[in-house]
Amino acid sequence: MKYVKRAQEILDIEMDGLQKVRDGLGEEFGRAVGLFLDSLHQGGKIIITGLGKSMHIGLKIAATFTSTGTPSCLLHPSDAMHGDLGVIADEDVLLALSYSGASDELLNLLPIVKRRQVQIVSMTGDIKSPLAQHSDEVIPVTIDKEACPFNMAPTTSTTAMLAIGDALAMVLLEARGFDKEDYAKLHPGGAIGSALLLRVEDIMRTTDRLAVVSRGAKVKDAVLAMTSSKAGSAAVVDESQRILGIFTDGDLRRLITDKANINRQLEQCVEEVMTPDPITITQDHLAVDVLQLFEHHNIEDILIVNEKNQLAGFVDIQDLPKLKVF
Repeated sequence: MKYVKRAQEILDIEMDGLQKVRDGLGEEFGRAVGLFLDSLHQGGKIIITGLGKSMHIGLKIAATFTSTGTPSCLLHPSDAMHGDLGVIADEDVLLALSYSGASDELLNLLPIVKRRQVQIVSMTGDIKSPLAQHSDEVIPVTIDKEACPFNMAPTTSTTAMLAIGDALAMVLLEARGFDKEDYAKLHPGGAIGSALLLRVEDIMRTTDRLAVVSRGAKVKDAVLAMTSSKAGSAAVVDESQRILGIFTDGDLRRLITDKANINRQLEQCVEEVMTPDPITITQDHLAVDVLQLFEHHNIEDILIVNEKNQLAGFVDIQDLPKLKVF
């Protein structure tokens, strides 16, 4: 248990560091976001640079930016001095990461970037450091101590930088109006792509796979329709195909509690035992929206309607795994 206790202590140190960085954010963060937005509106990108562990953190921040619609790339200071400066355009902004703010290789790069009239935003633990002095805006990531017992290995400081990077990415995402559909276009592969690119009309059951009965039908009619279409529920509709309710397996189990009266129960009007005003969604929604409804309402079937609020299909939660929507 001593290892667990020590791990908890380390996490406490890092959480304390994050809290301090959070409390220390001020107007400079907003001004930095403004510089980034100006750059992006001009067709620029955010170039991230740093050394050592900061470089690794920069790689993740750049990946998060890019995957959420903010063009970004990583530039190693040493590579920049040997030809990679060509990646920098006049509209770009440089985001420099260094907790000490005194790394020689990084400081050698900054005057060259400044001569290009490229704006520099720094993330550093020392707002009076040489890096900060070369920067147009400084985002402080000052912590009390590293989680390392020697207070040397970058731990709390890199966690703080990573968290601020996430905050920048999310603020930029919202400021630019980047939505789920934009996100889907950048993630066409795998489960994320399936969930975000597919629309409800692509996954819903229709025609012979759709169990539906009309107003006035009996419970047994709904059961037969469910059995025929291999569905877990049946929609109850009026003469205009507008939804009156839904009759589910759960409704059937709750209804048939007395074996001696099963026949009488099956002869009941389905409207007497259905769930009225069920949750519906239009067929033009994203498939991921259906998943959220399932999770939020703890249901297994959702009826789909068209623009006239008429029954168009339904989605069974059991269909989602094979469609890679989960």
